[in-house]
Amino acid sequence: MKYAADLHIHSKFSRATARDMTLDTLAYWAKIKGISLLATGDFTHPEWLFLAKEKLEPTGNGFFRLKNILLPEKEHLKSFQVSPDDVSFILSAEISFIYSKKGKVRKIHILILAPDFESVDKINSKLSGIGNLRSDGRPILGLDAKEFVKIVANHCPRCVVIPAHIWTPWFSLFGANSGFDSIEECFEEMTPFIFALETGLSSDPPMNWRLSKLDKYTLVSNSDAHSPFRIGREANVFNTDFSYDSLIEAIKSKNPEKFLYTVEFFPEEGKYHFDGHRKCNVIFSPQETIQHKHICPQCGKKLTIGVMHRITELADREMGSLPPLRIPYKNLIPLNEIIAQATEKTAECKSVWDHYFHFIHEFGNEHSILTEVPIHELGRIAPERTSLAVDRMRKGQVKILPGHDGTYGKISLFDNDAIEEEAQGQLKLF
Repeated sequence: MKYAADLHIHSKFSRATARDMTLDTLAYWAKIKGISLLATGDFTHPEWLFLAKEKLEPTGNGFFRLKNILLPEKEHLKSFQVSPDDVSFILSAEISFIYSKKGKVRKIHILILAPDFESVDKINSKLSGIGNLRSDGRPILGLDAKEFVKIVANHCPRCVVIPAHIWTPWFSLFGANSGFDSIEECFEEMTPFIFALETGLSSDPPMNWRLSKLDKYTLVSNSDAHSPFRIGREANVFNTDFSYDSLIEAIKSKNPEKFLYTVEFFPEEGKYHFDGHRKCNVIFSPQETIQHKHICPQCGKKLTIGVMHRITELADREMGSLPPLRIPYKNLIPLNEIIAQATEKTAECKSVWDHYFHFIHEFGNEHSILTEVPIHELGRIAPERTSLAVDRMRKGQVKILPGHDGTYGKISLFDNDAIEEEAQGQLKLF
């Protein structure tokens, strides 16, 4: 069975998340996005776990489905028919670990997947004595990440631990400000329990392939969504039996016949791709940062070092190097952003969403539209320039002002000086 999975999201109980991050609304958006398997997120939070136990039932394969689906409040969603069989859930959580190790404060985020509520209860029981799980959907614990992996390995060995968004400057395994230079330095004797790494929005597989020491790990991509419409912006596409064990085996084996590809942002669009200072409007490549000795020329303070710079520091290969075994990938742009560029409007405005749902009703789901539906078919639906934009995205014909210091990059599919030419169907390669 071929299916798309987004294994890392958050609930409404996490900081800075939308109030409609509920299981019912998420089921609607999962079908719209083309996601068949969606993370629950936040199973460490008592209230969210209570709701999950009330609303979800096991399907006998390590996944869960909603017992029933409540009709959402938003009008656009009411026009869709969604049944409990359309979307399955996998139990997941992200935990923030802040601790001191080897004379430095470490801040590591870790994703965990579980096959059943029994495993979740065991983990929560162990963690509740370490910190306040009720404080946030993504709790902060003063525990060495290695010790957490030891807890999981000893009490719930079928659970999977995946270091989250491994290059983010502030909270990640390799983060420039609080991370480590190697996986072994972080997890020590528990390193063999780790077999997958989440690349995050600001990096994609080719960037990670520059480090030979990552060759034995499987790279996964997930949305880390805080709003329902952002699920699936990064995801994983599998061709396996639809079960927890088959999913984990596909990830662990790194078999491209079973793990077909990852869905990726163009990494330059991520919040921390380049170095810089948001308030000073300074955006630097790694080379420019080195030339300025890591100091912002506007304010004189230290620049926020981005993902590209950090990868360059640790890499032992040139860009373009290919490891012997790798999972393919596709760089995609969310459909509402594509339509916004085609209509020269903001991605969140009502008219853009009207067009968006017109496309979804016509072609089924966003993932299919971005990857499979023929361009000439997309051209039948207004705005017509959307098909041209999708074609360019598929070919990688994009122009991007890189993200930096917490600011998303700005991606361009059209040359604003040539809109009239574009309207006549003429292509322009950046």
